[in-house]
Amino acid sequence: MFLRNRLRTFGLLAVVLSLALPVMLALSSAADARAGRGGSFGSRGSRTFAPPPVTQTAPKATQPMQRTITQPGAPGAAAAAPAAAAKSGAFGGARGLIGGLAAGFLGAGLLGMLFGNGFLAGLGSFAALLGFIAQILLVVIVVRLALNWWRNRNAAPAAGPAGAPMNFDASSGAAPAARGGLGGGLGGIPGGFGAAATRTAPLEIAPEDYDAFERLLGEVQEAWSNEDMERLQKLTTPEMASYFAHDLAENKEKGVVNRISEVKLLQGDLAEAWREGVDDYATVAMRFSLIDKTFTRGDNRLVEGGDAPVEATEVWTFLRPRGGNWELAAIQQA
Repeated sequence: MFLRNRLRTFGLLAVVLSLALPVMLALSSAADARAGRGGSFGSRGSRTFAPPPVTQTAPKATQPMQRTITQPGAPGAAAAAPAAAAKSGAFGGARGLIGGLAAGFLGAGLLGMLFGNGFLAGLGSFAALLGFIAQILLVVIVVRLALNWWRNRNAAPAAGPAGAPMNFDASSGAAPAARGGLGGGLGGIPGGFGAAATRTAPLEIAPEDYDAFERLLGEVQEAWSNEDMERLQKLTTPEMASYFAHDLAENKEKGVVNRISEVKLLQGDLAEAWREGVDDYATVAMRFSLIDKTFTRGDNRLVEGGDAPVEATEVWTFLRPRGGNWELAAIQQA
Protein backbone atom coordinates (compact mmCIF):
# COMPACT_ATOMS: atom_id res chain seq x y z
CA MET A 1 0.00 0.00 0.00
CA PHE A 2 2.87 2.38 0.81
CA LEU A 3 4.52 1.65 -2.53
CA ARG A 4 1.23 2.15 -4.35
CA ASN A 5 0.71 5.54 -2.68
CA ARG A 6 4.23 6.63 -3.57
CA LEU A 7 3.75 5.52 -7.15
CA ARG A 8 0.52 7.47 -7.34
CA THR A 9 2.25 10.59 -5.99
CA PHE A 10 5.06 10.35 -8.52
CA GLY A 11 2.56 9.72 -11.29
CA LEU A 12 0.56 12.82 -10.45
CA LEU A 13 3.79 14.83 -10.40
CA ALA A 14 4.66 13.56 -13.86
CA VAL A 15 1.23 14.51 -15.17
CA VAL A 16 1.51 18.00 -13.69
CA LEU A 17 4.93 18.50 -15.29
CA SER A 18 3.63 17.24 -18.63
CA LEU A 19 0.68 19.62 -18.58
CA ALA A 20 2.72 22.55 -17.28
CA LEU A 21 5.27 22.50 -20.09
CA PRO A 22 2.91 23.84 -22.81
CA VAL A 23 1.91 26.62 -20.40
CA MET A 24 5.58 27.49 -19.85
CA LEU A 25 6.09 27.66 -23.62
CA ALA A 26 3.04 29.88 -24.04
CA LEU A 27 4.24 32.28 -21.34
CA SER A 28 7.72 32.39 -22.84
CA SER A 29 6.39 33.15 -26.32
CA ALA A 30 4.28 35.97 -24.88
CA ALA A 31 7.44 37.85 -23.91
CA ASP A 32 7.43 39.39 -27.41
CA ALA A 33 4.07 41.12 -27.22
CA ARG A 34 4.62 43.86 -29.80
CA ALA A 35 2.93 43.81 -33.19
CA GLY A 36 3.70 40.42 -34.66
CA ARG A 37 4.51 38.89 -31.26
CA GLY A 38 8.07 38.21 -32.30
CA GLY A 39 7.02 35.80 -35.05
CA SER A 40 7.61 35.49 -38.79
CA PHE A 41 4.57 35.74 -41.02
CA GLY A 42 3.23 37.26 -44.22
CA SER A 43 4.20 36.96 -47.88
CA ARG A 44 7.13 38.20 -49.99
CA GLY A 45 5.73 37.36 -53.39
CA SER A 46 7.75 34.69 -55.19
CA ARG A 47 10.48 35.03 -52.53
CA THR A 48 8.30 34.10 -49.58
CA PHE A 49 10.29 30.93 -48.88
CA ALA A 50 13.69 32.36 -49.86
CA PRO A 51 15.58 34.00 -46.97
CA PRO A 52 16.41 37.66 -47.57
CA PRO A 53 20.10 38.51 -47.97
CA VAL A 54 21.83 39.26 -44.67
CA THR A 55 22.77 42.85 -43.89
CA GLN A 56 24.83 44.72 -41.32
CA THR A 57 21.70 45.27 -39.27
CA ALA A 58 20.61 41.61 -39.50
CA PRO A 59 23.81 39.60 -40.10
CA LYS A 60 22.13 36.23 -39.51
CA ALA A 61 19.57 34.36 -41.55
CA THR A 62 15.94 35.16 -40.82
CA GLN A 63 13.38 32.73 -39.47
CA PRO A 64 11.23 31.02 -42.11
CA MET A 65 7.60 32.01 -42.39
CA GLN A 66 5.41 30.50 -39.69
CA ARG A 67 2.16 31.88 -41.13
CA THR A 68 1.66 32.60 -44.80
CA ILE A 69 -0.99 32.11 -47.47
CA THR A 70 1.64 31.62 -50.17
CA GLN A 71 2.05 28.03 -51.32
CA PRO A 72 5.57 26.71 -52.00
CA GLY A 73 6.40 27.02 -55.67
CA ALA A 74 3.47 29.34 -56.36
CA PRO A 75 3.67 33.11 -56.92
CA GLY A 76 2.84 35.21 -53.87
CA ALA A 77 -0.68 36.47 -53.28
CA ALA A 78 -0.11 38.94 -50.46
CA ALA A 79 -3.09 41.05 -51.52
CA ALA A 80 -5.57 38.20 -51.02
CA ALA A 81 -7.32 38.21 -47.65
CA PRO A 82 -7.31 34.76 -46.01
CA ALA A 83 -9.43 33.50 -43.18
CA ALA A 84 -7.78 33.90 -39.80
CA ALA A 85 -4.75 31.62 -39.91
CA ALA A 86 -4.04 29.10 -37.21
CA LYS A 87 -1.17 30.35 -35.09
CA SER A 88 2.01 28.30 -35.03
CA GLY A 89 5.39 28.83 -33.44
CA ALA A 90 8.96 27.62 -33.28
CA PHE A 91 7.98 25.06 -30.66
CA GLY A 92 4.60 24.10 -32.10
CA GLY A 93 5.77 20.53 -32.67
CA ALA A 94 7.04 20.33 -29.13
CA ARG A 95 3.70 21.41 -27.75
CA GLY A 96 1.94 18.68 -29.71
CA LEU A 97 4.50 16.13 -28.56
CA ILE A 98 4.16 17.00 -24.87
CA GLY A 99 0.39 17.14 -25.17
CA GLY A 100 0.45 13.67 -26.70
CA LEU A 101 2.64 12.33 -23.91
CA ALA A 102 0.36 13.81 -21.27
CA ALA A 103 -2.75 12.47 -22.97
CA GLY A 104 -1.21 9.02 -23.35
CA PHE A 105 -0.14 8.97 -19.72
CA LEU A 106 -3.55 10.04 -18.48
CA GLY A 107 -5.24 7.56 -20.79
CA ALA A 108 -3.12 4.68 -19.51
CA GLY A 109 -3.85 5.67 -15.91
CA LEU A 110 -7.59 5.91 -16.46
CA LEU A 111 -7.67 2.53 -18.16
CA GLY A 112 -5.76 1.07 -15.24
CA MET A 113 -8.28 2.49 -12.80
CA LEU A 114 -11.20 1.17 -14.84
CA PHE A 115 -9.78 -2.34 -14.76
CA GLY A 116 -9.01 -2.16 -11.05
CA ASN A 117 -5.23 -2.14 -11.40
CA GLY A 118 -4.61 1.33 -10.05
CA PHE A 119 -3.76 4.56 -11.73
CA LEU A 120 -0.15 3.55 -12.51
CA ALA A 121 -0.46 -0.13 -13.29
CA GLY A 122 0.21 0.47 -16.95
CA LEU A 123 3.71 1.77 -16.22
CA GLY A 124 4.92 -1.65 -15.17
CA SER A 125 7.25 -0.94 -12.25
CA PHE A 126 8.67 1.69 -9.96
CA ALA A 127 11.87 1.87 -12.07
CA ALA A 128 9.86 2.47 -15.21
CA LEU A 129 7.99 5.27 -13.49
CA LEU A 130 11.22 6.93 -12.36
CA GLY A 131 12.53 6.67 -15.91
CA PHE A 132 9.37 8.29 -17.22
CA ILE A 133 9.63 11.15 -14.72
CA ALA A 134 13.31 11.62 -15.61
CA GLN A 135 12.40 11.91 -19.27
CA ILE A 136 9.77 14.54 -18.51
CA LEU A 137 12.24 16.55 -16.42
CA LEU A 138 14.85 16.25 -19.17
CA VAL A 139 12.40 17.57 -21.74
CA VAL A 140 11.56 20.52 -19.47
CA ILE A 141 15.26 21.34 -18.97
CA VAL A 142 16.07 21.04 -22.68
CA VAL A 143 13.15 23.26 -23.67
CA ARG A 144 14.12 25.90 -21.11
CA LEU A 145 17.70 25.88 -22.37
CA ALA A 146 16.48 26.14 -25.95
CA LEU A 147 14.24 29.10 -25.07
CA ASN A 148 17.12 30.87 -23.31
CA TRP A 149 19.42 30.22 -26.28
CA TRP A 150 16.77 31.54 -28.65
CA ARG A 151 16.40 34.77 -26.67
CA ASN A 152 20.17 35.28 -26.50
CA ARG A 153 20.50 34.62 -30.20
CA ASN A 154 17.90 37.25 -31.05
CA ALA A 155 19.16 39.78 -28.54
CA ALA A 156 20.14 43.02 -30.29
CA PRO A 157 23.31 44.93 -29.32
CA ALA A 158 23.05 47.88 -27.00
CA ALA A 159 21.58 51.00 -28.53
CA GLY A 160 23.85 53.89 -29.31
CA PRO A 161 23.13 57.50 -28.40
CA ALA A 162 20.34 59.36 -30.13
CA GLY A 163 21.39 60.64 -33.51
CA ALA A 164 24.31 58.19 -33.77
CA PRO A 165 25.43 57.37 -37.33
CA MET A 166 23.60 54.53 -38.98
CA ASN A 167 25.34 51.78 -40.94
CA PHE A 168 24.97 51.61 -44.67
CA ASP A 169 24.67 48.41 -46.64
CA ALA A 170 28.23 47.33 -47.30
CA SER A 171 27.39 46.87 -50.98
CA SER A 172 26.78 50.58 -51.39
CA GLY A 173 30.30 51.68 -50.56
CA ALA A 174 28.96 54.89 -49.05
CA ALA A 175 30.15 56.46 -45.83
CA PRO A 176 27.91 56.66 -42.77
CA ALA A 177 25.75 59.73 -42.46
CA ALA A 178 25.15 61.67 -39.26
CA ARG A 179 21.40 61.76 -39.72
CA GLY A 180 19.52 58.99 -37.93
CA GLY A 181 16.60 56.92 -39.13
CA LEU A 182 16.02 55.09 -42.36
CA GLY A 183 16.80 58.16 -44.39
CA GLY A 184 20.35 57.99 -43.05
CA GLY A 185 20.80 54.28 -42.50
CA LEU A 186 19.06 53.26 -45.70
CA GLY A 187 18.51 56.29 -47.87
CA GLY A 188 22.11 56.41 -49.06
CA ILE A 189 21.83 53.16 -50.97
CA PRO A 190 19.24 53.64 -53.72
CA GLY A 191 19.14 50.47 -55.74
CA GLY A 192 21.58 48.80 -53.33
CA PHE A 193 19.63 45.55 -53.04
CA GLY A 194 21.16 42.12 -52.62
CA ALA A 195 22.17 39.75 -55.38
CA ALA A 196 18.89 37.87 -55.06
CA ALA A 197 17.09 40.85 -56.57
CA THR A 198 18.68 40.15 -59.96
CA ARG A 199 16.34 37.18 -60.40
CA THR A 200 13.50 39.60 -61.08
CA ALA A 201 13.24 43.14 -62.34
CA PRO A 202 15.43 45.47 -60.24
CA LEU A 203 13.84 48.29 -58.30
CA GLU A 204 15.43 51.55 -57.26
CA ILE A 205 14.53 52.73 -53.77
CA ALA A 206 14.42 56.51 -53.33
CA PRO A 207 15.05 58.48 -50.10
CA GLU A 208 11.33 59.15 -49.72
CA ASP A 209 10.75 55.39 -49.75
CA TYR A 210 13.06 54.95 -46.75
CA ASP A 211 11.15 57.69 -44.96
CA ALA A 212 7.94 55.77 -45.67
CA PHE A 213 9.43 52.56 -44.24
CA GLU A 214 10.45 54.29 -41.02
CA ARG A 215 7.05 55.95 -40.73
CA LEU A 216 5.27 52.61 -41.22
CA LEU A 217 7.35 51.05 -38.45
CA GLY A 218 5.95 53.54 -35.95
CA GLU A 219 2.43 53.70 -37.36
CA VAL A 220 1.93 49.92 -37.38
CA GLN A 221 3.09 49.63 -33.77
CA GLU A 222 0.85 52.55 -32.77
CA ALA A 223 -2.21 51.07 -34.51
CA TRP A 224 -1.51 47.70 -32.86
CA SER A 225 -1.23 49.38 -29.45
CA ASN A 226 -4.56 51.16 -29.99
CA GLU A 227 -6.15 47.97 -31.35
CA ASP A 228 -7.17 50.05 -34.35
CA MET A 229 -7.96 47.45 -36.99
CA GLU A 230 -9.28 50.05 -39.42
CA ARG A 231 -5.89 51.74 -39.35
CA LEU A 232 -4.00 48.44 -39.61
CA GLN A 233 -6.00 47.54 -42.69
CA LYS A 234 -4.78 50.73 -44.35
CA LEU A 235 -1.14 50.19 -43.36
CA THR A 236 -0.82 46.50 -44.20
CA THR A 237 -1.84 43.98 -46.81
CA PRO A 238 -5.12 42.13 -46.22
CA GLU A 239 -3.14 39.03 -45.26
CA MET A 240 -1.16 40.85 -42.57
CA ALA A 241 -4.30 42.60 -41.33
CA SER A 242 -5.97 39.22 -40.85
CA TYR A 243 -3.06 38.00 -38.69
CA PHE A 244 -3.14 41.14 -36.58
CA ALA A 245 -6.90 40.78 -36.15
CA HIS A 246 -6.42 37.18 -35.03
CA ASP A 247 -3.73 38.12 -32.49
CA LEU A 248 -5.76 41.03 -31.10
CA ALA A 249 -8.76 38.73 -30.71
CA GLU A 250 -6.59 36.32 -28.72
CA ASN A 251 -5.49 39.16 -26.46
CA LYS A 252 -9.13 40.03 -25.81
CA GLU A 253 -9.92 36.43 -24.95
CA LYS A 254 -7.02 36.42 -22.47
CA GLY A 255 -8.23 39.70 -20.97
CA VAL A 256 -5.04 41.62 -21.73
CA VAL A 257 -4.07 44.60 -23.87
CA ASN A 258 -0.60 45.35 -25.25
CA ARG A 259 0.57 48.95 -25.24
CA ILE A 260 3.54 50.09 -27.35
CA SER A 261 5.18 53.50 -27.08
CA GLU A 262 8.36 55.42 -27.93
CA VAL A 263 9.23 53.41 -31.03
CA LYS A 264 12.63 54.56 -32.27
CA LEU A 265 14.62 53.25 -35.23
CA LEU A 266 18.24 52.65 -34.24
CA GLN A 267 19.68 51.15 -37.40
CA GLY A 268 18.44 49.91 -40.73
CA ASP A 269 19.51 48.85 -44.19
CA LEU A 270 18.04 47.43 -47.34
CA ALA A 271 18.26 43.69 -47.95
CA GLU A 272 16.70 43.56 -51.43
CA ALA A 273 14.21 45.32 -53.67
CA TRP A 274 12.50 43.98 -56.74
CA ARG A 275 9.44 44.19 -58.97
CA GLU A 276 6.93 41.45 -59.75
CA GLY A 277 4.28 42.31 -62.30
CA VAL A 278 2.53 45.44 -61.09
CA ASP A 279 3.84 45.17 -57.51
CA ASP A 280 7.03 46.55 -56.00
CA TYR A 281 8.73 44.85 -53.05
CA ALA A 282 11.36 46.07 -50.62
CA THR A 283 12.78 44.03 -47.73
CA VAL A 284 14.40 46.09 -44.99
CA ALA A 285 16.28 45.04 -41.85
CA MET A 286 15.51 47.29 -38.89
CA ARG A 287 16.81 47.41 -35.33
CA PHE A 288 14.54 49.50 -33.15
CA SER A 289 13.71 50.19 -29.53
CA LEU A 290 10.30 50.50 -27.92
CA ILE A 291 8.52 50.39 -24.59
CA ASP A 292 6.39 47.26 -24.50
CA LYS A 293 3.81 46.74 -21.73
CA THR A 294 0.90 44.38 -21.29
CA PHE A 295 -1.99 45.19 -18.95
CA THR A 296 -5.12 43.43 -17.77
CA ARG A 297 -8.26 44.87 -19.33
CA GLY A 298 -10.31 45.01 -16.19
CA ASP A 299 -8.10 46.83 -13.68
CA ASN A 300 -5.27 47.98 -15.98
CA ARG A 301 -2.75 46.02 -13.93
CA LEU A 302 0.72 45.59 -15.45
CA VAL A 303 1.39 41.92 -16.13
CA GLU A 304 4.37 42.13 -18.46
CA GLY A 305 7.00 44.65 -19.53
CA GLY A 306 8.14 47.85 -17.92
CA ASP A 307 9.31 51.40 -18.47
CA ALA A 308 12.75 50.39 -19.73
CA PRO A 309 13.02 50.35 -23.54
CA VAL A 310 13.66 46.98 -25.15
CA GLU A 311 15.26 46.31 -28.52
CA ALA A 312 14.25 44.12 -31.42
CA THR A 313 15.75 43.34 -34.81
CA GLU A 314 13.25 42.39 -37.49
CA VAL A 315 13.17 42.18 -41.27
CA TRP A 316 10.08 43.85 -42.74
CA THR A 317 8.94 43.43 -46.32
CA PHE A 318 6.88 46.22 -47.87
CA LEU A 319 4.66 45.96 -50.93
CA ARG A 320 3.57 48.82 -53.17
CA PRO A 321 0.94 48.24 -55.85
CA ARG A 322 1.67 50.20 -58.99
CA GLY A 323 0.58 53.76 -58.30
CA GLY A 324 -0.22 53.03 -54.66
CA ASN A 325 1.46 53.44 -51.27
CA TRP A 326 3.81 51.13 -49.41
CA GLU A 327 2.11 48.55 -47.18
CA LEU A 328 3.55 46.06 -44.70
CA ALA A 329 3.49 42.61 -46.33
CA ALA A 330 5.66 40.47 -44.01
CA ILE A 331 7.63 40.44 -40.77
CA GLN A 332 10.50 38.05 -40.11
CA GLN A 333 12.69 37.68 -37.05
CA ALA A 334 16.38 38.20 -37.66
